[in-house]
Amino acid sequence: MSATVSFTVPSPQGPQSVTVSYARVGSGEPLLLLHGIGHHRQAWDPVVDILAAERDVIAVDLPGFGASPGLPDGLAYDLPTTSAVFAAFCEALELDRPHVAGNSLGGLLALDLGREKRVRSVTALSPAGFWSQAERRYAFGVLIAMRQISQRLPLPVVERLSRTAAGRTALTSTIYARPGRRSPEAVVAETLALARATGFDATLRAGGAVQFTDDIPGLPVTVAWGTRDWLLVRRQGVRAKQIIPRARLVRLPGCGHCPMNDDPALVARVILDGSR
Repeated sequence: MSATVSFTVPSPQGPQSVTVSYARVGSGEPLLLLHGIGHHRQAWDPVVDILAAERDVIAVDLPGFGASPGLPDGLAYDLPTTSAVFAAFCEALELDRPHVAGNSLGGLLALDLGREKRVRSVTALSPAGFWSQAERRYAFGVLIAMRQISQRLPLPVVERLSRTAAGRTALTSTIYARPGRRSPEAVVAETLALARATGFDATLRAGGAVQFTDDIPGLPVTVAWGTRDWLLVRRQGVRAKQIIPRARLVRLPGCGHCPMNDDPALVARVILDGSR
């Protein structure tokens, strides 16, 4: 069921009101799902029903993405602010240290919440922040190109392309290894989400200096990487393991940057195993 919640977050100008859109389903221990830049909470749809059989699943739209409004003036789209937003979000929903799983930017946010001990376990799927500068520049270049294409393509063209596997491949092969499996409706919706994401530019700018360099002791951490991730290449997973030596590093065979759609059963199992 889709809902919104508003809460206050501290800022240099005083408390600011933030509104976040989310969907909640299932029962069990709480599990927060965080998507990547330019995406929306529906990125998790392929795995939500599997997870909901064992978890109280809360899939959110990050501020400035999906159905969540952008952050108010005075709040930056940086890692400390976004982590503070989700700490306040969890408090508003009375979620006591939920498990968290995130993809790409969401994976970085999940790890940051783990570093701050605001969650009880972390599963990060192709998380940002373990790149070399060359790898970061490449990924940002690809993301900017995807954004520009999504904004320039007329909706009737997007709808026509989405009706064939070849068209879905043209639109989404950067993030999915098996784009033909994505439904036409999902491809149209996520293309529109990328085009309309008010937080995209500011989030990308804030990410230019981000490097995750801290261990996360005392918390179960899983880092999983698709073998066909062409956006954030999988050697970044090896770096993540060096920085967080007790993390479980999992290979996702045949999966791309957003593996939830490429192999839902495998990804759901990785998340459930990581959140025991």
